[in-house]
Amino acid sequence: MVKAIIMGAAGKMGIRIAGIISGTEGIKVVGAVEMMGHPAVGRDHGEIAGTGKSGITITGDLSGCIGKADVVIDFTHHEAALKTLEIAVKNKKAIVIGTTGFTPEEMGRIRKIAPGTRCLLAPNMSIGVNLMFKVLENVAGILGDEFDVEIIEAHHNQKKDAPSGTAVKMAQVIAGALGRDLDKVGVYERKGMIGARTKQEIGIQTVRAGDIVGEHWVIFGGMGERLEFIHRAHSRDNFAKGAVRAAKWIVKQKNGFYDMQDVLGIK
Repeated sequence: MVKAIIMGAAGKMGIRIAGIISGTEGIKVVGAVEMMGHPAVGRDHGEIAGTGKSGITITGDLSGCIGKADVVIDFTHHEAALKTLEIAVKNKKAIVIGTTGFTPEEMGRIRKIAPGTRCLLAPNMSIGVNLMFKVLENVAGILGDEFDVEIIEAHHNQKKDAPSGTAVKMAQVIAGALGRDLDKVGVYERKGMIGARTKQEIGIQTVRAGDIVGEHWVIFGGMGERLEFIHRAHSRDNFAKGAVRAAKWIVKQKNGFYDMQDVLGIK
């Protein structure tokens, strides 16, 4: 039985992860953590998550409960997730990170310390999205420079980072397949007399509205034809299911830095 701790246990994703775990064999929640001062701290996690009284009290201190766990699942904030990783490495516990918005400096720190334990980080835990990463890599490599690339992502109006981590990952995958440096060719905004589009640029545009769970639309536009790839998330359950699948997988691995394509065997 895999024993898991949920970070951000009273948040939208934390609650859905708890719900998925409650209906999944071979894994159970043994700890729940929220930031200090959160109104859920001190309350029963099962009651907060809607899975029934669990006897697990939500705490503000991961260090005090991490010894019970095999794996920590984190969908919180980039600064908090980095601290969680540091604690996981120190305690030699596996960790699954679905948090996005890491700065380049934070990603550098993650890459440095993650191999000290079993760490899986993915900007999107959806099975469909991770399959799409692989498809986009193949398509971009085949089409080459003759097709313009545009990425449009849409999320709910409370999402704090832009563009989404998923859109950035899609752009990185495509740029890699085309031999381009995304830092040099990524275009995140267009306004005014901008002139003709360059052949090298990769457009990444952001929409924030209502309660959109997550949509990503990639266009390969050629002369006389275009290819479009769309992924729409209808609920957070697909992210939660992917995270739980990743948690059950990562505990069996050797120390290293992994992503969802490793879990799916499509890397």
